[in-house]
Formats: sequence, C-alpha cells, structure tokens
Amino acid sequence: MKQLHFQEKYPITVVDIAKSETTYATVDAIADYFKACIAAAPRVSYIATFDHLAHTQAIGGDIGPGIQAAVNVVFCFGHALPNPQVLAVRPRSIGIADMGDHFVVSFMDAPMKPANDAMQAWTLALRNT
Repeated sequence: MKQLHFQEKYPITVVDIAKSETTYATVDAIADYFKACIAAAPRVSYIATFDHLAHTQAIGGDIGPGIQAAVNVVFCFGHALPNPQVLAVRPRSIGIADMGDHFVVSFMDAPMKPANDAMQAWTLALRNT
C-alpha cells in the first residue's frame, strides 16, 4: 500500500495486487466485492459503478498503456452534513484498474479516519492467498 500525493496535491492510497494474490479475476468481480463491503457497513450508501474505460473510449480519450479495464465504485460515508463545503469531498470512489497481470486499486483519502480505515481494510482484504 502506497500513500502519495497525485499531481502533488491530492492525497491518495494505491494498492497493487498481483492476480496470483487474489481469487478475484476481473474488475467487475472486485467491484461486486466492494459493493458487498459497502452494503455490510452501517451508514454507508452505494451510489453507482462507473465504467471509466468505456466512457474514455466512447469520447475518444487517451488511455494509458496496459489498462485493460477500469471502473470506479461510487459510495458515500457521509454521517453528517455540517456545512456546504463538505460536499466538495463527497461522495467517495474506489478505482479498480486491470493492468493484465495485476490490479491497481486506488482512492482519494477521506477527511474522516474511519472512512480511510474501512477503505484500506476492504482493499487489503483482496489479497487472499
């Protein structure tokens, strides 16, 4: 697990998972796993699964080398709505990319520690070998 700043300003967590380390064979299977994690978590709501690769292909956008599939699972941990500014950091999204021999799972760190802890635990549990 790597924690870094994407484009030097967005705090993100990135986990590379070799296909030999997991029983999940596709991004869709991993997306379904995350949907089950979300459904089991109190006060967390699943919103959608976005096929980012299909979208990028449809608009003729650039796709990085090796990306074979890419989806985002979108959900919300929001336990409160204390001010309108909190909307800028919600909802959450976990990205899943199939890079051929491994998956890259990434998410922007949340300003709420329990949300980060949950996303990290869910992601690390993908390594089940």
